[in-house]
Amino acid sequence: MIKAIIFDCFGVLATEAWVPFKAKYFGKDPNLYEEASNLGRQANSGLISFDEVIERVSAMASMTPDKARRIIRQNVPNEPLFDYISNELKPLYKLGFLSNVADDYMRQIFTPEQLGLFDAVTLSYKTGYIKPLTQAYTIVADRLGVTPAECVLVDDKEVNVTGAREAGMQAVLYQSLNKFKTELEKILADPES
Repeated sequence: MIKAIIFDCFGVLATEAWVPFKAKYFGKDPNLYEEASNLGRQANSGLISFDEVIERVSAMASMTPDKARRIIRQNVPNEPLFDYISNELKPLYKLGFLSNVADDYMRQIFTPEQLGLFDAVTLSYKTGYIKPLTQAYTIVADRLGVTPAECVLVDDKEVNVTGAREAGMQAVLYQSLNKFKTELEKILADPES
């Protein structure tokens, strides 16, 4: 039986600004793109700071660190999804927030009410485990007081959905709110889940 629903941040709960930044400034140079991607992964794992990423990618993109920070942090909450979470899911399920992120700037993206919906917020730079590593999923399940089999992960990246399934969770690939609701409702209606 499903007891908890866990949401990814960027690409699900909010827009994703890092990926377009990399594409715009490094997309024509595969080496720079890969270097920026590696910096992001290191920061998401807590190996380097978000400030270090900003310093390095701003130099790579020939811009000031302040400009790079502003561009990378242009993430907008998915208000219709938050309405659905608040009205339909929160009364019935534990809610988790699981993100590969290099710093905790969630309070700059989300309102206190939006963040207050989540029973557990798990950020990779604090745990040292990024999705799709199994530990990323088991840590958030533990914090919610449930087993992985009692969880559904919602993520916009297929690799993370696959990782959740390998960790024993059900998972939904987020592409649109309507498609997500349809897929989630099928999982929740299944007496085997």
